[in-house]
Amino acid sequence: MAIGDLFDSEENSLSMPKVNLLTMFRLGLFQMGLGIMSVLTLGVLNRVMIDPKLLAVPATIAAGTTAMALFVSPGRVWFGQMSDSQKLWGYHRTGYIWAGLSVLALFVFLAVQVVWQLGGSLSNGWTVQSTAWAALLALVFALYGLCIDASSTTYAALLVDVSDEDNRSKLVGVVWSLLMVGIVVGAVISKKLLEGLTRETLQGSVNRLFIILPIAVVCLGFIATIGIEKKYSRFASRSILADRENRITLSKALKVLTASRQTALFFSFLLVMTISLFLQQPILEPFGGEVFHMTVAQGALLNACWGIGVLVGMSVTGFLIVPRLGKQKTARLGCWAVAVSFGLVIATGFTGNSVLLKSAVLVLGLAGGVLTNGAVSLMLDLTSAETAGTFLGAWGLAQALAQGLATVGGGGLLDLGRRLLNTPVLAYSLVFTTSALGMIFAVNLLNSVNTAEFQSSARRAITSGER
Repeated sequence: MAIGDLFDSEENSLSMPKVNLLTMFRLGLFQMGLGIMSVLTLGVLNRVMIDPKLLAVPATIAAGTTAMALFVSPGRVWFGQMSDSQKLWGYHRTGYIWAGLSVLALFVFLAVQVVWQLGGSLSNGWTVQSTAWAALLALVFALYGLCIDASSTTYAALLVDVSDEDNRSKLVGVVWSLLMVGIVVGAVISKKLLEGLTRETLQGSVNRLFIILPIAVVCLGFIATIGIEKKYSRFASRSILADRENRITLSKALKVLTASRQTALFFSFLLVMTISLFLQQPILEPFGGEVFHMTVAQGALLNACWGIGVLVGMSVTGFLIVPRLGKQKTARLGCWAVAVSFGLVIATGFTGNSVLLKSAVLVLGLAGGVLTNGAVSLMLDLTSAETAGTFLGAWGLAQALAQGLATVGGGGLLDLGRRLLNTPVLAYSLVFTTSALGMIFAVNLLNSVNTAEFQSSARRAITSGER
């Protein structure tokens, strides 16, 4: 490709309209929908299965089947590469987003129907029939997970395509804040539609919920993305393989993905950072109950404090901190802030004061919001135009694996702490201390990440053999 062509591409990109604040909020409706879906699957459906007064499915089976949605996360790389190289319905990203969302709604409703069969088969204890239904449920959740992979990976690539260096952190702040809004909205709507739930009214109420909300999520996804790629995407003008996207085969995309040591460094950073941030998630409410003697309702407020903190932290960071410090320094600041915040949470455990605990969790959420915005903004930068979907598939894989490991690891560390230490507060402190140490290790990994080296290696790998 001639140097003049490169300048023409840059000028074309700069001449295209920028996404304004209203468009950012519209794009965020997709993430809002994903937040609602997470409440349905990890909250409502999981609770219905495990509750001994409802279906009484063993917790291990319930967790194992729903976790299948995470175990298929390697599919993110393939879907990302497909969107880089092959258009669907005339679009590189939008077609995959719409297809994934549409099929997602079908599979999540199908999962509920299998859950009823699994619950019914347990009336006579665990049988061969129960095993078959559990296996089918795991398969359905795996297919559901692939739908999430297809839509969310290509959506993240779309965010790269439509944004520029100077507005990407703002876009991340708005979009990921709406993810938290979706979680809150999903929880409120679910609570309203499931009020007064009894075993007799269970199936009808949950079926209604899993028809209404998935359809709403699909609609939100369509509203969020319709017309966006056509108007704002810089994919063609940035790509040095414009009109030859099909030259990016899976093998070539993987070659680009592994061309730089920076890929392994950033993948490791995302893995360690995400595990360290979410180790506390499965044990935070039990911490409030066992150490602070909080009721179930009071314990739920801890997650609300965390969510509010993340929401505010992400929004402020996108508009005020990243533009001043830059993305990598912001992510580093977030890591240190989260490590200190875990120290505050540990300290409150020795006071027994629930107000101090809520304040510390709020601070932890704020720090998490700063870290998330910095890390995600940096993540969107660490791509190349031609293989943005492939790279974001890899980054999404790291995050999905980390969240799964954190869910298991948090509970495992707590059990270890209870065996080794004398008091509950020390057992929980082991988890929080591990998280803080993990954040310090993540900083060391982040210090070795070099965006310029990454971009240079990726471009050389893309252009090799093209001349």
